[in-house]
Amino acid sequence: MLRGKNIVLGITGSIAAYKAAYLIRAFVKKGAEVKVVITPAGKEFVTPLTLATLSNNPVISDFFSNRDGTWNSHVDLGLWADVMLIAPASASTVGKMANGIADNMLITTYLSCKAPVFVAPAMDLDMYAHPSTQQNLDKLRSYGNHIIEPATGFLASGLEGKGRMPEPDDIVKVLEDFFSYRGELQKKKILITAGPTYEKIDPVRFIGNYSSGKMGFALAEACAGRGAEVALISGPVSLKTTHPSIERIDVESADEMYNAAVRIFPSCDIAILCAAVADYKPEQRVPEKIKRECNEAMSISLVRNKDIAATLGKDKRTDQMLVGFALETKNGLTNAKEKLQRKNFDVIVLNSLSDEGAGFGYDTNKVMLIDKYGRETELPLQSKTEVAEKIIDYLVGMCMQMQPVDDDALVT
Repeated sequence: MLRGKNIVLGITGSIAAYKAAYLIRAFVKKGAEVKVVITPAGKEFVTPLTLATLSNNPVISDFFSNRDGTWNSHVDLGLWADVMLIAPASASTVGKMANGIADNMLITTYLSCKAPVFVAPAMDLDMYAHPSTQQNLDKLRSYGNHIIEPATGFLASGLEGKGRMPEPDDIVKVLEDFFSYRGELQKKKILITAGPTYEKIDPVRFIGNYSSGKMGFALAEACAGRGAEVALISGPVSLKTTHPSIERIDVESADEMYNAAVRIFPSCDIAILCAAVADYKPEQRVPEKIKRECNEAMSISLVRNKDIAATLGKDKRTDQMLVGFALETKNGLTNAKEKLQRKNFDVIVLNSLSDEGAGFGYDTNKVMLIDKYGRETELPLQSKTEVAEKIIDYLVGMCMQMQPVDDDALVT
């Protein structure tokens, strides 16, 4: 997948800069051409001579090559690239990228780059966890950059935690997967529901749940990144969408989500129902705030909400795929299999609140995929971004199985 690709590798001032040598060698062995842009601080950790020897290209660090008027064009370099990778990306460089501080060749190349940009942060765990760093990474995501999550392990400071640059082979695989998957969902329209729903009791109170929407938003970004047109119906969450191919429809109640899903589903190829939709709502919504002083005790009569999954499952055509989620606290596999049949899902994604690091609010998840053919595939605990990619991999394989056979093609 990397043969013939032009890769601009940005290297910054981090102890992990030594791994860049292994990255260059791996890219070159895969048939890619690599040009290195290194910050002044980066040269303190790895020499340009080493990088130039491995890449077979001069290493670029300064705007001006000599004092004879020649200069390095960041614009030409950005246009040359099929992909730009900054690995390692220090906290300083991440901040400059996020805020457009173009004071070195690497940042000006980044700002001029038309190609996809991947960023592999590498820093001490406290620097990585600092709110300013996380805000800068969120900014980069909002610009459409791909953040390669750092690994957890032993750090140069002697501490142990999240902040290690991933191993070169893992980064190479990220780029290979990107070029392999890119465009495989083109011309597909995908409906995704995400987040909670709020069912109003009175103007200030509601019945809801702890869903953050992170899993559904990760799925939306993964689908859009592979060329799909995504309609994301989101309950009340604080998350942002970044990909231009995502149409976001914000709703509050289960009725609003139901109406949007029923309206959009007929034009979709795939629907992924990730939202935690309230099963019940108050039978009556009180128009004014209920005063505590007026009631020693209070009871609320609840009625069922419309069942989005059951409705779409009933209306599903043979050329459509329907994917559901099941969050269980006990008898998870049994309940998920029963729900798969009852709702007419093609695939159901099971996760459990009993698994540490999985479920509501976390950045990680651990799930099992169960499909209509009886197959069970367990995914280990990993980031929700990684889980989303694995789920989409699975669905792409399912789509290929569901494609109708052309009888004429069988005639020889």
